[in-house]
Amino acid sequence: MEGVDTSSRPPGNRVRRVSELRASDADRERVVTVLGEALADGRITMDEHAERTTRAYAARTLGELTGITGDLSPREAQPILVDDKPVSVMFGRTRREGRWVVPVKLPLFALFGTVELDLRDAVLQRRHIVVDSLVLAGRVRLLIPEGTRVNVTGRSVLSTRELRHRPVPDGPTIEINGTLLFGSIQARAPKRTLRSRMRNRLGRGG
Repeated sequence: MEGVDTSSRPPGNRVRRVSELRASDADRERVVTVLGEALADGRITMDEHAERTTRAYAARTLGELTGITGDLSPREAQPILVDDKPVSVMFGRTRREGRWVVPVKLPLFALFGTVELDLRDAVLQRRHIVVDSLVLAGRVRLLIPEGTRVNVTGRSVLSTRELRHRPVPDGPTIEINGTLLFGSIQARAPKRTLRSRMRNRLGRGG
C-alpha cells in the first residue's frame, strides 16, 4: 500500500495491494474459460487465443490475470475483479459477485439504495474484514460462505438486522462498522445440503 513502509517486514508479512495477491489454478482456469468463449464466437483469433492463454497460465498474481480479458467483457462480467474502490449507491442497486477480492477495509455507502455483496466465491484479503459503512435509509445484503461470522459493531439508529449465519470457531469474520440510519442489514449463508447435514452429524457422533 502507498504510504506504508514495508522494507523491514518479512516478505510473507508485507502489506500487499489487492492486485499483488497470488492467483490460484482455479483463477487461471476462469480466465482461460472466458478466452475459449471469445475464440468460439470470433472475438479473438487463434493466435490471440494462444498468446493470451499462455499469459494466463504463466500469471502469478490476480493483477496479471485481470488485464488478459479486459477487452472481452464488461467490468461486472470479468472472471477476476480486483477493484478495491468503495462500494456506493444512491437511489438504486449495486452488486459485487463472482471471483472478487475483498480488501481488509471496504468502504460502503448506501443512500436510499441497496448494496449486495456476494462473498461466496470471493477472496478475503484477511480473515477479518471490516465493511466501513454509511447507510442512510438503505439496505446492505450479504451472501456469505458457510462458517463465516458477521458482527455488526457500528452505530445503529432505527435500523434492523437479520443475520442468518452459522459461524465456526476458526472461520472468517465480516465486521459491519460505521453508521446505519433508518436502514437494514441482512446476512445469510447458503442452505446446507442433506449430504452436508449428514456429514456434520456423523462428525459429531464420531
